[in-house]
Parts: sequence; C-alpha cells; structure tokens
Amino acid sequence: MSESYWGYWLILLGIFVIVIMMLINSVTTTTTKDYYQIKEVTQAAMVDAVDYGYYRDYGELRINKEKFVENFLRRFSETVNINKTYQVDFYAIYEAPPKVSVKITTKSNTYRINTEAAGNYDIVNKIDAVLELNP
Repeated sequence: MSESYWGYWLILLGIFVIVIMMLINSVTTTTTKDYYQIKEVTQAAMVDAVDYGYYRDYGELRINKEKFVENFLRRFSETVNINKTYQVDFYAIYEAPPKVSVKITTKSNTYRINTEAAGNYDIVNKIDAVLELNP
C-alpha cells in the first residue's frame, strides 16, 4: 500500500514539473521572438520612413517621425500574436540623424493559485536603432 502512495506522489511531481516547464518556456520563447520581431520591424519602418526628397537635396539621411510611427505600428500589428496584449512606447525619435528608441511590453496573464495572484510576468524589450548610410 505504501509503495502505491510513492507512485502517486511521483506522478503528481512529474505533472507539476511539466506545468512549471511549460510556463517558463512560454516566457523565454516570447522574449526571443519579440526581440527579433521588434528589431526587424524597426529596421523596415525606418527604411520606409526615409525622406528621399531631403536626401536628394542635401545628401543627408532624414526620416519622417509620423511616417515611421505609422509604418512601425502597421508592420508590428501584422506580425504579433493575437493571444497577447502589447504596449508600444516610442522614446527619442530623431529625424536627422535617424535614431529611434522603441519599448514593447508584452502583458502576460495573471496566474492564480487558491485565489491569490501567483505572479504577473510582463516582458519588456527595448531597442535603439540608428539608420546609417554606406557611401
């Protein structure tokens, strides 16, 4: 009889470890995915926002702030996970020389154990990007 209790505890421990591993995997995979997604979307939005008229006249790169924000949000919304909530913050968007700072906060679900909040794991990714001209 006591050997069967050890078997039950071992199965329960295995289920608990699998649940914890799934939660950790969800958090770490989201971090990596979000970082590369933000990096690619920022780069593409900066290239789309280049003011070619200014470049033709003065030979310097310059981006349009409004066009960058519009392109970034459009591209980002096309590639996000529909099951997550994102908060997008723009810091220090400089037109000339082109530099942007973007912060994306991925809101996670609140996990509850016995009516107490077990944790709220929000993932924050920040990126600073500078667009350069290679002559």
